[in-house]
Amino acid sequence: MVPWQFGIIMTHPTNAPGIVHLRVRYTEVDRMGYLHHSRFFQYFEIGRIELLRRDGKSYDDLEQAGVLFVVVKAECNFKAPARYDDELTLYTRVAKQTTVRIDHVYELKRGEILLAEGKTTIACIDRAGQLQAIPPDLCAHF
Repeated sequence: MVPWQFGIIMTHPTNAPGIVHLRVRYTEVDRMGYLHHSRFFQYFEIGRIELLRRDGKSYDDLEQAGVLFVVVKAECNFKAPARYDDELTLYTRVAKQTTVRIDHVYELKRGEILLAEGKTTIACIDRAGQLQAIPPDLCAHF
């Protein structure tokens, strides 16, 4: 079995940024064969979810407990293109956290080549859409 068979591999030593290995799939490229710009934000979401998962938390469990996160800001600076079947590495870090929001930063690379840098801000809300504090037991995971 090759490590890319399932598309996503998450690795991390203790207290390190989240690292996700991805392979660009055919359905993710445009007619020119380049990774479509919208897919970068989907990759960033994978990075956030896997960063949470690596520390034993499940976004599904959080949602069931009424702890929801919404993206309130997203940006991406594109540096170089990715193509179909490229092997990519996504680095996800928490840049800042307050009582109600988390700022993540991302670097997407193909080998040593930086393809994109991104930032997102997610806010913690309840089921009614109102801001709520991030649970204390979750703060240690970011």
